[in-house]
Amino acid sequence: MSFLPALAAIAVLAVLILVHEFGHFIAARSQGIYVNRFSLGFGPIIWKYQGAETEYAIRAIPLGGFVGFPDDDPDSTIPPNDPNLLRNRPVLDRAIVISAGVIANLLFAYLLLVTQVYMIGTAQATQPGVLIQQLAPNVSSVAAKAGIEPKDVIIAADNRKFETSVQEIEALRNIIKTRAGQPIQLKIARGDTTLFLTVVPEANAKGDGTIGVELSPNGKVERRRVSNPIQALSIGAAEFQRIVSMTFLGFGQLITNFQETANQVAGPVKIVEIGANIAQNDAGSLFFFAALISINLAIINILPLPALDGGQLAFLLVEGVRGKPLPNRIQEGVMQTGLVLLLGLGIFLILKETTQLEWVQKLFQ
Repeated sequence: MSFLPALAAIAVLAVLILVHEFGHFIAARSQGIYVNRFSLGFGPIIWKYQGAETEYAIRAIPLGGFVGFPDDDPDSTIPPNDPNLLRNRPVLDRAIVISAGVIANLLFAYLLLVTQVYMIGTAQATQPGVLIQQLAPNVSSVAAKAGIEPKDVIIAADNRKFETSVQEIEALRNIIKTRAGQPIQLKIARGDTTLFLTVVPEANAKGDGTIGVELSPNGKVERRRVSNPIQALSIGAAEFQRIVSMTFLGFGQLITNFQETANQVAGPVKIVEIGANIAQNDAGSLFFFAALISINLAIINILPLPALDGGQLAFLLVEGVRGKPLPNRIQEGVMQTGLVLLLGLGIFLILKETTQLEWVQKLFQ
């Protein structure tokens, strides 16, 4: 992992964290709620600036950040009954502040995707359809039985036509995956001939449909910009929806099939490594990478888990139903326990992924 690409990936993560915390900050300040600290990162302070009401700081560990409120600051000179303290605001005002970080990450992700489409372009194949690169080695594979051959081009599946976007491969995979034991009508181009074949995916160990083929884009892959701003907004929205759906699906699989999907969970080191590879090999995709991480960051934070925004929103929901908040000792106990667990998981992932880095493994050879 080279230094400059890794630095670029870390910068992407820092920007996304900054956007998240800025959402909390703006939501509070726009309502007149006091904010006494705005920090990017954790640990020792590298740089700080004391504004009229808020201390702005950059800290040594750029893997997080926080917005601080003077509610529980023992050095604060603000009267405890001041209506502009966060704890003294109505439930709705506090909910807006807590959820604003997630909203900021989602909006920023959409902006990044539109920028990718409009200024850099998206990956497109030179020809429509999805190419059958090769069949599974087993000659009795589902695809072979159906009459599919290597270098066939799937033009459509059940009247769903495939265009030039590289995402069409994922669309075809999803059709096959969800149709185990059910016939799929394929329109195939084989040279100058058009064929209509029927394939019935078989279920794998997970129950997903498979036909035993390797898929790839049809033709050379190149970037194409969208010069129409309205079209760019539409394409960006469709891509945003696709990533959100895939992210929720991934979290669902993590819950329902934890044993097989847990190894796919990536921590900060792995994310930086992936980002560094993108920065080194295809810098134009950094916008997409940042949007993907921003959406994941938003969805993770909205989960009703202690120490996350979703956990605080859950406390507010209970307060709204009860008409009064839970006792402070209960809230603090739950939040501290959650924080310890999250920090422990973070440290575990960092150590695990660091030891898997190529240059680290060479040190112990």
